[in-house]
Amino acid sequence: MSVNKISRRTVLRGLVGGTAVTVGLPMLECFLNTNGTAYAAGAPLPRCFGTWFWGLGLTPNLWEPTTTGRNYQLPAHLSTLEPIKDKLNIYSGMQVFLDGKVNQNHYSGAQGQATGRVSKNGSDYSTSIDTIIGEQVGRGTRFRSIEATCDGDSRTGWSARDSSGLNPSETSPLALYARIFGDGFTDPNLADFTPDTTAMVRHSVLSAVSDQRKALLRSVSPSDRIRLDGYFSSVRDLEQKLSFELDRPTPLPACTVPEPTSDDLGPLVSQVENTHRQFARLIVHALSCGQTRVFNLSLGSAFSRLRTPGEPSGYHSLTHEEPVDPTLGYQPKCKWLGEQCMAFFAELVQELDGIREGDNTLLDRIVVFGFTDHGEARMHSMKRLPVLTAGSGGGRLNTGYHVAAEGDAATRVGFTVQQAFGVGSGSWGTESNNVSKPFSHLLA
Repeated sequence: MSVNKISRRTVLRGLVGGTAVTVGLPMLECFLNTNGTAYAAGAPLPRCFGTWFWGLGLTPNLWEPTTTGRNYQLPAHLSTLEPIKDKLNIYSGMQVFLDGKVNQNHYSGAQGQATGRVSKNGSDYSTSIDTIIGEQVGRGTRFRSIEATCDGDSRTGWSARDSSGLNPSETSPLALYARIFGDGFTDPNLADFTPDTTAMVRHSVLSAVSDQRKALLRSVSPSDRIRLDGYFSSVRDLEQKLSFELDRPTPLPACTVPEPTSDDLGPLVSQVENTHRQFARLIVHALSCGQTRVFNLSLGSAFSRLRTPGEPSGYHSLTHEEPVDPTLGYQPKCKWLGEQCMAFFAELVQELDGIREGDNTLLDRIVVFGFTDHGEARMHSMKRLPVLTAGSGGGRLNTGYHVAAEGDAATRVGFTVQQAFGVGSGSWGTESNNVSKPFSHLLA
């Protein structure tokens, strides 16, 4: 088959149960004119990855441990993390570099950590760390990833597949419950399993297409080969998803189906706490039941509306309006709200650690990357950013450390996590945020 003999009407043909099937091709250059107008078999349980974002940082000078290594003491500001200290790493001294770009307040710092890149404006997106790691661990599940936010804004979050924009986040725990455990959910521990016959046919058609892929790729130009490779990658992704629907699920003793949740949405601390707890439990169940291996949970946007009863100003407004107490040396209301954020993170991690899987827990095969937008929200500073990771990713990441690296690019944390997951790139990030040296003592 030569390039000049391929028509725009060309289709791939195959047989399914003796019946001829055809699948069309995407628009190719050669169609155009010259102008271009641990299971039973012994395999290890799959590793998982998640991000957890909270806006507005923590109170400077109160959250950083005074000693480093494994024998550090948690300051009072982080006291709620004490029960999970041994399965947690705290990173201090981290910063995001602007490289002469305008500081997109409450955006640049989060974007730099999530994607390794700081853009010139707030609408320029790029592939995020959850997508990068998800390519390693997230295939073969119903959901490539799950996104949720506790502040009621579906635009909140930092997960992006590419430059097209951020992935929308679920705002309702009840809606997320319906997505995960409603129609389409198959309990891996049920005795009876009946595959979807419709899916069987679609799967067979895609298999017929895949059988002809190599021959077609040899017959087209390099640019069309790139287009077709992307097309067939999508086909393979769909085929893998269909295989997941057709194959009897591997029994997962840790998988239990939760009771339907309820919504109590709002910006009050008690409401956000309830929403976060519901999302955390649903995500934990989704992971333990093999429905996904990647999640992104945001406590709220960088412009957090979190507030206390009787307080007219939300968290974001307080960071800019609450005066620094001259005796204490900090903003007391902001300090308290930051402590609540850490309590919410601790609760998520404890939920993960509460799911027993043999001698280990769900937390032991996951890494949760916790990050924020500012080191000091009042000043929109991107220096001394608080960063956390929880979990060992299946024993690939050592835990229980305070890592102090004053002035280092915050991307070193994300790069270290990627190395733990076997992502092959030798560096990550752009310009001054580009790093090629992980925290090697954390890599097991």
